[in-house]
Amino acid sequence: MTTTRQDTDAVRALQGLEDGRSSVRLRAALALGTSPDPRFVDKLVERCAIEPEFFVRDMLTWALTRHPVSVTLPGLVREVRSERAQARSQALHTLSKIGDRRAWPAITRALLSDADDEVARSAWRAAVVLVPGGEEPALAVALATQLGRGERETQLSLSRALVALGEVVVPALRTATTAPDPRVRAHALATQRLLRDPDAGFEFAIEEAKRVVALGGSGQEGR
Repeated sequence: MTTTRQDTDAVRALQGLEDGRSSVRLRAALALGTSPDPRFVDKLVERCAIEPEFFVRDMLTWALTRHPVSVTLPGLVREVRSERAQARSQALHTLSKIGDRRAWPAITRALLSDADDEVARSAWRAAVVLVPGGEEPALAVALATQLGRGERETQLSLSRALVALGEVVVPALRTATTAPDPRVRAHALATQRLLRDPDAGFEFAIEEAKRVVALGGSGQEGR
C-alpha cells in the first residue's frame, strides 16, 4: 500500500468521525486505531468530547491507547481542564486506560470532587490507577471526602476505588463512620464491609450499613 493510499484512507476515516451514523463513526475510530498516526491524535481527542454514543467513545479511547503516550498525554491532560464535562470524563477514562503515571499531577482535588458525577467517577478510577507509590494514604483521605455522595451507582464506584487502594483506606473509613451525615456513615460502613469481604456485594453491604446507622451504631462496636 502506498503512502498516498494510506493518507487517503486516514482522511476518509477522519471524515467518518463526523458521520451522522454511529456505525460509520465506530468503523472510523477502529480504522484510526488500527493504523495509528500521531497526526490524528488531536482529532480523536476532540471527538471524545462530543461523541454521543458510549460504544463509539470507547473505541475512540482504544484508538488513542494505540498511539505513543508522548503524543496523547499532552492533549488528554489539557482536556481534563475542559469546561465540557464529557471532555473531562472521557479524557480521564482514557488516561486510566493508558496507565502512565506521568499523568498523575493532572488528577486534582477539584476533579476528585467534580460536581458532575460521571467526571468524578472517572477521576476516582484514574486516580487509583495512576497514584504513585507512597501517595495512596493521601488519596484515600481525598476520596473519603466523597462518601455519601450521589446514587447507588456513584457510591459503588467510590467504594470500588477505595477498596482497590487496600488497607491504607482503613483510617479514613474509620473516621467517616463517625460523620454527622448518616449517608456518609452508611457508605463508609458498606465500604469497610467490602474491604473485608469483596464477595459480599455492594447491595447487601449498603443495606446492612443502613440498618446499623438507623439503630444508632457506628459499626465499630466491639472492635
